[in-house]
Amino acid sequence: MSDPTDLQETAAAEATDAETSPETATDRGDTDRVDARAESRPSKVERLEQEGDIAADYLEELLDIADLDGDLDMDVEGDRAAVSIVGADLSQLVGRNGEVLDALQELTRLAVYRETGERSRLMLDISGHRAEQRRRLVELATEKIALVKETGEQVSLSPMTSFERKVIHDAVSAAGLTSESEGAEPKRHVVILPA
Repeated sequence: MSDPTDLQETAAAEATDAETSPETATDRGDTDRVDARAESRPSKVERLEQEGDIAADYLEELLDIADLDGDLDMDVEGDRAAVSIVGADLSQLVGRNGEVLDALQELTRLAVYRETGERSRLMLDISGHRAEQRRRLVELATEKIALVKETGEQVSLSPMTSFERKVIHDAVSAAGLTSESEGAEPKRHVVILPA
């Protein structure tokens, strides 16, 4: 048999929990506490701007350590934060085929994760490398889409990074066709399918 004191303490604890739970507060019509919590959560754009700020701070420190001059530009593009570094000669931060840029992007995403506890999809561009890469990929996709429409046969592209494949998939989708990625890294590639 339970001790009456234990039962009283359990009942008191349950009553306190019921008073502070959002469901019970809403049921009682006491929505002030629930509204205050919702207002304290930043919007998606604010969270993305915060990611950009964290990334910019991290990258600024990196530029200082490497003794490189560069200006940082932060933006929100669609559903991700975007940070660009522009300056004199930053080619060493891009590397051969963008390998250093990809590594810096991952390190920057980790810095954001460390601060926010949430996975980041932040995009980093240095000296317009990704913008130029995107332009070339859209041009390639346009050529291959025309070929698929003309021949009615699927076209396989060379292996690409996930960023490159995404650009191709977006261009194919915008043209009204479908595409899929096939193969395993590092030979994963896009196949453009006829309509």
